[in-house]
Amino acid sequence: MPSRVPRNAPLAPFAPSTANAARALNVHLQETSHGSLSLRYVLDADLSQIRIPATRTPRQADELWEHTCFEAFIRTTADSPAYYELNVSPSTEWALYKFDDYHLNMTPITPDRAPRISVTRDAHRLELEVDLDILSPGPTPTPTPTQTGALALAAVVEDADGELDYWALNHPAPNPDFHHRDSFIISA
Repeated sequence: MPSRVPRNAPLAPFAPSTANAARALNVHLQETSHGSLSLRYVLDADLSQIRIPATRTPRQADELWEHTCFEAFIRTTADSPAYYELNVSPSTEWALYKFDDYHLNMTPITPDRAPRISVTRDAHRLELEVDLDILSPGPTPTPTPTQTGALALAAVVEDADGELDYWALNHPAPNPDFHHRDSFIISA
């Protein structure tokens, strides 16, 4: 059964290993009263062993999940299989997609206002904060978790050798699968 929206949600690696450069990954989330969702991903790791994309001009981009990327999945309603996927890179590039069902009809969405992204780091900590206006007017407003009842949080962390580690609140499938219906374990 989904849990209520927490202030802090720890993610777990799909395949825990002492060789992982990443030690912990937490997401701090807040749904604000003015219609935006604020997510702060905090990665505790030896960042010299993590590939972090170089900062670029913020823009919409595809295939961000092929490298270090932070993600959120928002189910549109409790009784619908439709959901949204938000990808945010430390490069400050981002993507927002709508799916009609599990991996079905992936459609890029351009919100009226691009997500606001800030990145800070030191030798052992990478923080990425993203604020997304989720009640913006337009043809396809993004729903809030209180409208949806279901949220999943995840991340892909690329190590220095190019290997990908998959982090999520829940790993319900035999292979990493952030889109899996049982990954949506936070409810409003």
